[in-house]
Amino acid sequence: MSVYLTIFRRIEFPQMKKTLIGRKEEQRILHKALETAEAEMVAVIGRRRVGKTFLINEVFGDRILFDVTGIQNAPRQEQIRNFVYQITKKINTGLTIPIPTNWLDAFTMLISYLEQFELKEKKVVFLDELSWLATPNSGFLRALGFFWNSWAVKKNIVVVICGSAASWMIKKVVNDRGGLHNRITKRIFLQPFTLAETEEYLNSRNFNLPRVALAELYMAIGGIPHYLKEVEAGESVVQNIDRICFSPHGLLKDEFSRLYPSLFAHSERHESIIRALANRRNGLTRQQIIETTKLPEGGNSSSALEELEQSGFISSYFSFDKKKKEKLYRLTDEYSLFYLQFVEDKTHEGVGAWQHLSQTQTYKTWSGYAFENICLKHIPQIKKALGIAGVYSKSSVFYKKGTETEKGIQIDLLIDRNDRVINIVEIKFHDRAFSLTADYAQSLREKIRIFKEVTQTNKYLILTMITSSGLKHNSHSLGLIEKVMTIDELFND
Repeated sequence: MSVYLTIFRRIEFPQMKKTLIGRKEEQRILHKALETAEAEMVAVIGRRRVGKTFLINEVFGDRILFDVTGIQNAPRQEQIRNFVYQITKKINTGLTIPIPTNWLDAFTMLISYLEQFELKEKKVVFLDELSWLATPNSGFLRALGFFWNSWAVKKNIVVVICGSAASWMIKKVVNDRGGLHNRITKRIFLQPFTLAETEEYLNSRNFNLPRVALAELYMAIGGIPHYLKEVEAGESVVQNIDRICFSPHGLLKDEFSRLYPSLFAHSERHESIIRALANRRNGLTRQQIIETTKLPEGGNSSSALEELEQSGFISSYFSFDKKKKEKLYRLTDEYSLFYLQFVEDKTHEGVGAWQHLSQTQTYKTWSGYAFENICLKHIPQIKKALGIAGVYSKSSVFYKKGTETEKGIQIDLLIDRNDRVINIVEIKFHDRAFSLTADYAQSLREKIRIFKEVTQTNKYLILTMITSSGLKHNSHSLGLIEKVMTIDELFND
């Protein structure tokens, strides 16, 4: 391998100049990895197009000595060829370097390249889309373990491993029992933008929206930076959704067909679960999912649920005070819900599609569920607005089936606090200030009564309402709604 040592030379790296929105805690973790006195292996995990690569490049910039991205569905030799190409591209020599036939030799070549640097300042090796690099039976993970244990761990270096397949990363790397066992020193599970980060991002692109309109955009495409990049100033939210989701050339017109196969093996299982949950606002238990999808009992179904949850497409919740702690799953990926509700197999497309659909009853049902999902993702902001950020609490839902003599009830969100208080949270999305009717006020009283009877709780119950546009107080809300929050509070950091 000595041929490698004679052709490597020092390279100058340009400084990164892009602006990073949000990601404050993630930036802190990455900067901390640069400041420690020992080698660090950082795992960055997050769904496709959530901004993992941008985050790493922006924070580390010219500290990155080597980076490579796996090629989707490429065999081992193509991955190795690409790996070597990324090295030769940096050394900028006209010499032809022989392509190794295995990953051990490829990583030995990387070591030879890196040893040309004194590493007085901590540098970074960045391996992106690790699950694509580590094709089955390729020996990649063994070679990565060799690289870390025999060389990197002794150097002033950060090795960043990144992947979109969250479950694969956790099983094969984070919880690895082989050469990478307990080698991960820092972990980042990168989430989509919050509402506040979405607002900051769009403002940076000169797109200033009223917050209710921004929430409607978020409910359709979520906080995925790559999706939000398609939003154009000078167009309304309706026009943007039309173009992005319904135009034949829109990025999200058929993104769904690529999304799950890019992340999961046997993705038809995952898609069937997503479709089942899209039709059940109350959520489904594992057994109900199996019955609805006709998936087999056993590990494959459990693995698919786990993979979807770890990747952020679905969320699980325990129902309040259930003796049998059986989780309810619900679809919380905004784009998937929107696509299945309005885009797939629909005749509407192009100019005016969303203008028409947003006037339908289907829109009202969808917007209520989608806004609930947003609130469930912003519970820290809700607790801060309630003044209980420092109080330990557990969040849950409550659902009771109806009987022949009594209607069933559903409570969108319960915040069970250690100070002997439970916030019963009602969530409403409306284009103007919401006004309680006599019938609606009575249904809320019934919810509280049934909840008390079923749970036998002696805690103080505070009926709390979160609305998109505020509450218009009247005789029906007085003495009933004790705390009102608007969408503005969901935008707090």
